[in-house]
Amino acid sequence: MNWDKLVGQLVTMLVAVTVGLAFFAAAFFAITRVVPFSMRKEIEEDQNTALGVIVGAVILGIAIIIAAAIHGT
Repeated sequence: MNWDKLVGQLVTMLVAVTVGLAFFAAAFFAITRVVPFSMRKEIEEDQNTALGVIVGAVILGIAIIIAAAIHGT
């Protein structure tokens, strides 16, 4: 087993995970700053499923962009 290759792949994976989580956090922070209401209250207390779908769509969109960037296509 080639340990150098394995360690290189693990480091690459950890960097990709860190960058991906940073982008997710930044996107969620941007969404919460843009909307003029409390997202927590709307989703949890008022059961606003439309807002939940929008937040989920943003997260999926960012996931697709990050996956494409990591994959190199």
